Amino acid sequence: MGETIWDKYLKPQPVCSCGRIHKCNIRDILIEEDAVKKLPEIINKYGYKKICIVCDLNTLEAAGKSVYSVLESAGISYDKVLFGERELVPDEDAIVHLLTGVPNDCDLLVGVGSGTINDLCRYISYKMKIDYFIVATAPSMDGYASSGSPLIVKHLKTTFNVCAPKGIIGDLNILVQAPVEMIAAGIGDIIGKCVCLTDWKIANLINGEYICNEVVEMVEGSMIKVLHCAEDAVAGKKSAIQTVMEGLILTGIAMSFVGNSRPASGSEHHLSHYWEMMFLLEGRKDPLHGAKVGIGTVASIRLYEMLKEAFQERREMQKEPFDYEAWKIEIQNVYGLAAESVLDLERETNKNGDEKVKNHCQMLEERRNDILSIIEALPDADEVMKMLKGIHAPYYPKQIGVSKEIFYNSIVYAKEVRNRFGLLQILYDFGVAREFASRLAIELYDE
Repeated sequence: MGETIWDKYLKPQPVCSCGRIHKCNIRDILIEEDAVKKLPEIINKYGYKKICIVCDLNTLEAAGKSVYSVLESAGISYDKVLFGERELVPDEDAIVHLLTGVPNDCDLLVGVGSGTINDLCRYISYKMKIDYFIVATAPSMDGYASSGSPLIVKHLKTTFNVCAPKGIIGDLNILVQAPVEMIAAGIGDIIGKCVCLTDWKIANLINGEYICNEVVEMVEGSMIKVLHCAEDAVAGKKSAIQTVMEGLILTGIAMSFVGNSRPASGSEHHLSHYWEMMFLLEGRKDPLHGAKVGIGTVASIRLYEMLKEAFQERREMQKEPFDYEAWKIEIQNVYGLAAESVLDLERETNKNGDEKVKNHCQMLEERRNDILSIIEALPDADEVMKMLKGIHAPYYPKQIGVSKEIFYNSIVYAKEVRNRFGLLQILYDFGVAREFASRLAIELYDE
């Protein structure tokens, strides 16, 4: 197939300036017109014999039937797993449906879809110890190349570190037909990188957490390219769609390089995950992931702006001592059926304990000026809102049905979903989480 732009990322990497050797186990990435027609060539190259195609009702129409036709024309037999839902949720029921539907002798899963199908196939391929490809149907999220599967288990959004796909097929003739809101969601997911990278840089300062500056630059560069072509992408221009898709995949590769989702997921994603859990617990339709991330990005930048003001005013950190029993009642109230998993995480990590908070606050004070410099590099919240508005994407939480109460709770409690230091934990440690949550809720809902 010749040299591609992906070769420098997929081939063995030299020792990075961070001291690590970055690895990506993806073998083939095709983002081009008629890419689906090359699927048989890739399958035959690796000698797969027992293929299973996974679709839902939406992705069957978008690309699944084309995949069936291409394989049949090439004389490649296959099995099928079809999810009957149009709003597929990656929970235990979906996992069981897929696991029981894939033949025991399958040696390659081919997922046809975007976020949910990709996450389910990635998890099952890991559990069954078989390879999987993903045929993308929309440039809507950055998880195509990731090795993590965010699933809903016991009502809690939980990310499992499993495996990356062996192949990513992005046919521009298919991607360009994706609904505009899905293209805008992919751009929203990319916009969120400015927040997660800020979280990561601060975590490195405060906790000494590992960071790779080359990976940071890789993600920042892809984000800038995507933002420059955002309006062309939602207008359906293939070259812009290709740039968005490539940016999303590069972010996934960045996650593979560092072994976790730090380069792509921070406080903006924690807000998004919390809202998703609340939508599912209430039995409501969950908005697109990238749409929620875009809104979470605006909110997070605004919170960072408030934090910057507090730092500049030299406000003292005045958090009350951690009362586990009182906190436990709050968690049970705001997380409902998912509360026990949240409580288990705190018992395991003690991330809200007084000693850890004290250490964080001491470092926050010592590195105050450095943190201010990092925050000041963020784009202005109003600029990001204008950007989202320009691509017809939502930018306020109430636009997607997030109530004022849930929005407030997300700022105070969304950090409990996982043990990751960032903006929301800083607000808690600083003792301003409730104050800032109230201020921003009034700003976004009452004005």
